[in-house]
Amino acid sequence: MAWTREQMAARAARELRDGFYVNLGIGIPTLVANVIPQGMTVTLQSENGMLGMGPFPYEGEEDADLINAGKQTITELPQTSYFSSADSFAMIRGGHINLSILGGMQVSETGDLANWMVPGKMIKGMGGAMDLVAGVKRVVVVMDHCEKSGESKFRQICSLPLTGKGVVDLLVTDLAVFEIDRKGSGATLVELADGVTLDEIKAKTEATFAVRLG
Repeated sequence: MAWTREQMAARAARELRDGFYVNLGIGIPTLVANVIPQGMTVTLQSENGMLGMGPFPYEGEEDADLINAGKQTITELPQTSYFSSADSFAMIRGGHINLSILGGMQVSETGDLANWMVPGKMIKGMGGAMDLVAGVKRVVVVMDHCEKSGESKFRQICSLPLTGKGVVDLLVTDLAVFEIDRKGSGATLVELADGVTLDEIKAKTEATFAVRLG
C-alpha cells in the first residue's frame, strides 16, 4: 500500500513551522497549500510575484488573474502583496525563503535533484527550480518512488540533467521518507508509508541508505 498524492502532501506539510516563508513547486507540492496545520501562520511565496497565497478556489470562484508560478488559479488573502518577478527572485536568491517543497524526476543518495527536463522531450523552461535549490534554506522533494516502468527514481546517481547538486534535505515518496545529509553522510530511511515494509523499500530503491525507523 502506498500514500496518495494528498497523503504525500500532508507528510510534506509536517515540515512547515510557524512564521515560515514557503515556496511550493508545481504538481504534488501545490496540494500543501490546502493542508497547512490549523493555527499555524505560513506565508506562501510564488516566483511570479505574489507573497501570501491562499488555498485553491472552489469551482466557479476562480479569478483568471490570480495564478501561481504553475499557472494554476489561486486565492489571495487580506495580507497578500504583489511585486515583480525580479523582486520575487531577489527574495529567493537572498535566502529569505525558509522552505521550498518541490517535485522531482530523480533524486540521488547524496541529495542531487533532477526535476526540470528529460532529454528529447519538449519543455516549457527551467522555471525557478535552480534558484530555489540554490537560495532556499531547506529543500523538501515530493515524488513517486518509482517510474511507471518500475525503475527507482531514488538513485545512486541521477541520469537526468541536474537542477542542483547536494541540495535536497528531505525526500518524501509514496512509499517512504528519507533524510539526506548534504554534507556527505548520505541518505537515511526514517519513515515508511502505511503498509509498506522495509524489504519492499530495499527492493524498489537503487540508492544506498541507512535505516533509522521509529
